[in-house]
Amino acid sequence: MQGIVAEKTKFRWVVLTMIFVVYMIAGADRANIGVVIPFIKDSFKMSNTDIGAMTSLFYIGYAFIQVPAGHIFGKQGVRGIFSISIILTSMATYFIGMASSVFHLKAARVLLGLAEGPINIGIVTTINRWFPPQEKGIATGVFISAIKFAPAVVPPICAFIILVAGWREVFYLFALPGFITAILWFWLVKDSPQESPFCSQGEVSYIQSTRLVHAASAESQEKKSIESLEWLDRMIRTTIVQPLDTNRKVLLSWDLWGCTIGYFLMVGITYAIMTWVPTYLVTVKKFSIMKMGFVAAAPWLGAMLGNIIGGWLSDKVFAQRRKPVMLLTTASTVFMMYSLVYSPNDPVVLALVLLLAGILLNLGYSTFLVYPMAIASKERYPFAASIVNTGGSLGGAFAPLVVGMILDGSSWDMVFTFLAGSSLLTFLLLLTMIEPMQVGQINRRNGE
Repeated sequence: MQGIVAEKTKFRWVVLTMIFVVYMIAGADRANIGVVIPFIKDSFKMSNTDIGAMTSLFYIGYAFIQVPAGHIFGKQGVRGIFSISIILTSMATYFIGMASSVFHLKAARVLLGLAEGPINIGIVTTINRWFPPQEKGIATGVFISAIKFAPAVVPPICAFIILVAGWREVFYLFALPGFITAILWFWLVKDSPQESPFCSQGEVSYIQSTRLVHAASAESQEKKSIESLEWLDRMIRTTIVQPLDTNRKVLLSWDLWGCTIGYFLMVGITYAIMTWVPTYLVTVKKFSIMKMGFVAAAPWLGAMLGNIIGGWLSDKVFAQRRKPVMLLTTASTVFMMYSLVYSPNDPVVLALVLLLAGILLNLGYSTFLVYPMAIASKERYPFAASIVNTGGSLGGAFAPLVVGMILDGSSWDMVFTFLAGSSLLTFLLLLTMIEPMQVGQINRRNGE
C-alpha cells in the first residue's frame, strides 16, 4: 500500500517511540516487585527462597508463552494479539495488588508472565519488519533500553507511593497506562510499513533495501572502514551463511542455541539485580526507603546508556558485527559483578559503581536478540527469536531463585561471585559461535 505522501517519510521512528513506551510500561510492571519485596515479605511472612520462587514464576509463565507467541505472530501478524497482550498485562498487574494470600500472589505473577510474554517477540518482529539492516542494532538498543529505563524510574516512584499510600497501591497505579498504549498501538502500528497510511512508498523502499544509500565518498569511507576490520572478522570467525529458512534448520543451529544459552545467563544476571538489589540496599547497606530508591535506579540509568551505545557500536563502529560488543559486555561484567563483593557503603560512590556496572552489562545485551536476524530468514525470525527469548525468560526465572537460595544459606559475597561466574560462562560460549553474515550484507559492506 502506497503512503499518503510521495517523499520519504520517517514514520518508523514513531513506531520506535511506541515500542519504547510500550516496553517501558511492561518493564515497570515487572520491576515494581523488586521495590515492594521487603513489604510483601513482611506482610506474608516469606523467606528469601519463597521470594525468589515468587519472582521466578513470572519468568516461567513468560518463557512458556514465547514459542507459541512467535509461531502465532509469524502466521497471524502482530497488531491485534499484541494490543490484547498489553491490556492483559495491565490487568495482571492490578491483580497482584489485590492478592490476599501467597497463593494469589504467585498466581498473579504467573498471569503477568503469560500476559507480557508476547510483547517482546511482537516488538522484535516489528523491528525486523520496520527497519532496514543498518538500523536494526540501534532500534533494538532503544527497545532494550526501555526495559532498563523502567527500573531506573520505578524505585523512587514506588518508594513515594509506598510512603503516601501503601504497597498495594503501587500495582493499582501501574496498571493504568497499559490500557491507553494498547489503543495507540492498534491505531498507529500496522504489521508492516506497506500497510501503514502514515508511511510513504519512499520510506517503504528504504526499509526494504539491503544497503545504505550513500554518496560515493561516503561509500568509499565505509569500504575503507570495513577493510580495516578484516582482522576483527578473523578473530570473531565471520562466516557467510545462507538464512535458516525452515524451523528444522533453526532448531539444529548451534549458533542459535549458543546465543540462547548466553542470553539465559545474561538475563539471569539482569533480573537478579532487578529483583534483589533494592533488598540488598535496605537490609545490608541500611539505606532508607527513599535513599534506596535513588541508588537502586543507578544500574538502570547505566543500562539505558549501555544499550544505546552498544547498538550504535554494533551498527556503526563494527559495521553490523554483533559478537564484538557481546564479548565486550560479558568480559567486563565478570569484573564488575565481582567488584561488588567489595562495594562501598557510601551511597554516592555505590551509585556510581552500579551505574558503571549497568553500562558495561548492557553494551552487548540487545545484540543477543539482533544476532538471530543474521541467521534466520525474515519468515523464520519470529520462531528463532522466540527460542532465544525463551532462554532469556528461563534465565530470569532461574537466577532470582538461586540468589534467594544462596542468601538463605550463605552471603551476598557468594551472590556476586555467582553472577560473575555466569558472565564468564557466557564469554566462553560466545567463543564457540560464528559471526554470521548473509550475502546481502557482504555486498552492502563492500559497496556493491
